[in-house]
Amino acid sequence: MATKKITKKKGTKPEKKKEEKVKFIGKVTKVRQFKPAMVIEWPRTLTHVHTYGMLSPFFEGLRKGELRATRCPNPNCPENGLWIPPRAHCPDCHTEMVWETLPNPVIGKIYTFTEVVYAGAGIELSTPYWQVDVEIPGVVTIPKSYLLYGKPYIGMKVKAEFRTKNPTNTVLDYYWVPYEE
Repeated sequence: MATKKITKKKGTKPEKKKEEKVKFIGKVTKVRQFKPAMVIEWPRTLTHVHTYGMLSPFFEGLRKGELRATRCPNPNCPENGLWIPPRAHCPDCHTEMVWETLPNPVIGKIYTFTEVVYAGAGIELSTPYWQVDVEIPGVVTIPKSYLLYGKPYIGMKVKAEFRTKNPTNTVLDYYWVPYEE
């Protein structure tokens, strides 16, 4: 292969390469408000890969319209009730938990609630909505979810329902609706 020899003429300056400037390639943010503090909209796109690990059966159950919980199988453990959200290991004795499916319909009563006006990052629900903590018979924890419709009150009976068509594969796939016997 032939190479070309580059010779420089006497008295000439070397060719200067054009300097590249750093360019802004993002989108200009929109200002929502200026006072009392500036608030901007800054859209982002991100792919987050996450594993549910040993808690996968809970989310698989939601896809099937089932509420699954875990229980400590250790007969010497002081806490042998059901846990929702589930735990992989007992927080008291560290034994690996076993899975149980609650019988449908799952009926509970509202323990407490709050109206969410500004949802945090990752909560893909229209606001405002009612976040509810629900007591479920036989469950030692008080799981948090949301009321699909209606206005909650303490002690209100509610029934669990599930998003089985086009599930999000998150805890948003189960919610509560008012229940009347």
